[in-house]
This record gives sequence, structure tokens and C-alpha cells, in this order.
Amino acid sequence: MTLTRFVTKNALRNKRRSILTVLSIGVSLLLLTFMITVWRGFYIEKGSAESTRRLVTRHRVSLTFDLPGFYREKIRSVPGVVAVVPNSWFGGLYKDNKPENFFAQFGTDPDEFPKVFPEMQIPADQLAAWQRDRAGTIVNDELAKQFGWKLGDRVVLQGTIYPVNLELTIRGIHHWPTANKTLYFNSKYLEEAVPEFKGKAGTFGIMAASPEDVSKIASAVDDMFRNSPQPTKTESEKAFGLTFVNMLGNVKAFILSICLAVVFTTLLVSANTMAMSIRERTREVAVLKTLGFERQTILGLFVGEAMSLSIAGGLFGAGFAWLLLTLMKHSPMGFFLAQMQVTLGTIAVAVLAAALVGFFSSLVPSYHASRVEIVEGLRHIG
Repeated sequence: MTLTRFVTKNALRNKRRSILTVLSIGVSLLLLTFMITVWRGFYIEKGSAESTRRLVTRHRVSLTFDLPGFYREKIRSVPGVVAVVPNSWFGGLYKDNKPENFFAQFGTDPDEFPKVFPEMQIPADQLAAWQRDRAGTIVNDELAKQFGWKLGDRVVLQGTIYPVNLELTIRGIHHWPTANKTLYFNSKYLEEAVPEFKGKAGTFGIMAASPEDVSKIASAVDDMFRNSPQPTKTESEKAFGLTFVNMLGNVKAFILSICLAVVFTTLLVSANTMAMSIRERTREVAVLKTLGFERQTILGLFVGEAMSLSIAGGLFGAGFAWLLLTLMKHSPMGFFLAQMQVTLGTIAVAVLAAALVGFFSSLVPSYHASRVEIVEGLRHIG
């Protein structure tokens, strides 16, 4: 029997305890993997090449305040600006207010929208049909699959923010590289239905000529409207997304504290399991020494056993985190998780953390076990 086979057999000698240990470590590593993924998605991932050139202009005070529509042409005159498009949240109800029927809805300009969001994939004839039809709309392919929509179908959105129901005709079905369960319609249609909204926009999406122009454009736009009745705040698309995260407080400290708590808890679980396992095998250690096993070999056997259980739990937790995040992306609120994915690097970090936990949790009890004298071990009862 090889040493590897010996370690494997001993790790599974008490199957119930081994399975519970793997599950305990797995659940902890699931949470750790998820937190690392959230951290990476919010603060490390830069997004697509197009998103690094995109900015969002909103009212400086709050997103609940609209901006004047004429700001669009003024923003267009700023050096480095390639295209500007208005985006206004409609927030209507489709069928009812059940979570499964919720999806994002934006009024925009069909003609310039593809210039600001070039990663959107849609057949040219469908895009042209949307641009021709004032009451037309385009929907994400995931939404079309979810509700069974096809080209030409009618979609009625019940107004909640605006006192109007929109009756839209699906003219196109679009696809994005990331999850984007969104419906887009012509904002002119909303302006005709709600006169008070005419000449207004919720935000402006801006496409810059290059990533280097982003900071210059942001400063120039905000300086232009600094003393106006509706001052603006312009930031990169990434920074705009983080404003929603920052509403929750110090998210970085929160994620870090959870990660530390998870690692510490996992360390305690593994240490307790290994201490119990090694203490029960004191006589076995004496027998191994009688057969000629050296102290270093016995130490390696026990540490390897602990690390094998921890790594198995890490793989289980990381794999389950990937599956859970994939399912959450297809939920009604999945578009908030569009930029998040469990990468191989994240899984490697989780497994490495599990291996280190297994190593350090078993080091002390394994060291003491390797120092047991043969006579003392054979006399041990327990």
C-alpha cells in the first residue's frame, strides 16, 4: 500500500465524520468563494473594452431628479465625446408585481443607442425596424425565452412612476455578452404620452473616444453645469455601478470581515476534527513506529489526511458557489450580478485557503502525535 493510498483510507475511515467535515468546510468555502467573487466583480473586474470608454451623467443630488434634455447637445460638444444617449427608467409592471415578472425598462434613443452600447448584438433588420417604429421595443433574448415572446408580440407595461401604460411592439431581440434582462423603448413615445416628461432624461450615457478621455470628459461636463439649477455628476460606468453598492455602507470592510470570519471558523472546525481523529489513534501511532515509520513520516501522514479533507471541502464549496451564482444570474434580479463570475483563479484561491486551513489546523496535534513514545502509545486506552 502506498502512502497516498494510506492517507486516503485513513481520511475516510470514519465516513460520517469525514463527510460532515467536508460539508462544513464546503459551506464555509462556498461563502468565501462568493465573497471573493463579489469583491472581484465590484472592485477588480474592469469590464469589457467598451465599458472602459463609457460614462454616465446624472443629477448631482439624486437619481430621482431628471436632467434637462438639452444637456445632451452640450455634452456632445465636449472634446473626446463620440456619442450621447438618454436613458430613463420607466419602472412599469408587466402582468403583476411578482418578482419573477420584474425586469429593467429604459426609454432611450434608438438611433444613437448602438453607438454608446456597441456590444449589444441584434440583427440589422430588427434594429432598423425598432428605429422606424415609435412604439417599438427590443427585448433581451433571456426575457424573450422566459415569457415566450417573439417578433411582433405586444407588451403592455403598467405605469407606476409615470401615469401611463405603454403598449409596445417587439421589433427586435438583442443579446449581450453578460446578463442583461432589459427592455428598451423609444423615449419619444413616453414624451408623447406624458407631456410633463418632454425634454427630460434620467441619465445620459456617453461613449468616449478612448479610455484616456474618460476623466477629462467627466470633469468638463460637470464644470459646464456646475452653476446651473440642475448640476451633474459624471463618472465612469464602473464608478456609477459602485454608487449603488456604496449605498449599503463600507462594503469592502464588510466583505473582508466575512472572509476572515469564514477562514477562522473553518480553521476551528478542521482543528477540532483532526484533534479528535488523532487522539483516537494514539495506539495506531505506536504500532506505526514499531513497524519502522519515522516521526517525519507520521507527521506527513496526519497533515496530508487533514489537507485532503480540507481540499475536498474547498472544491465542493467553490463548485457549489459557481452553480449558485449561475442560477442567481437567471433570477429576476440577476442583472445586478451580470459582471460577476466564479473564475478559475477564484476557485484556486478558495482551494489554496482550504489547503492552508487543513495544514495549520492539523500541524500541532500531528506534531504531538508524532512524538508519542512506543510504550506510552501501546499502553494508551481510548
